[in-house]
Amino acid sequence: QVQLVESGGGLVQAGGSLRLSCAASGRTFSSIGWFRQAPGKEREFIARINWNGGSTSYADSVKGRFTISRDNANNTVYLQMNSMKPEDTAVYSCALYNFGSYKWSPSYNYWGQGTQVAVSS
Repeated sequence: QVQLVESGGGLVQAGGSLRLSCAASGRTFSSIGWFRQAPGKEREFIARINWNGGSTSYADSVKGRFTISRDNANNTVYLQMNSMKPEDTAVYSCALYNFGSYKWSPSYNYWGQGTQVAVSS
């Protein structure tokens, strides 16, 4: 059984930084993705990292500001968020990739409960 638990969310001022963590348990030898969902909006792909950390991908909206990494020894994936903007406000969730397009949420079969991120202007 796979379990994903996010942490690290909170309130930050525009231009500030946060680091989210996704602690995984179970068989997680696959890519991990981060998604976010703002109120009234669809879930949005943010970033993904392959099983050994050798390949990463980002949405254009966060490229150059966010960095995804993983520490397999501690079964944790991180999302470092810098130069944050009010439009980054959302619930952020990590998920375990199954198959299909990595930018598409149905391609992931296990999800964490999410962590709230709010960026004030």
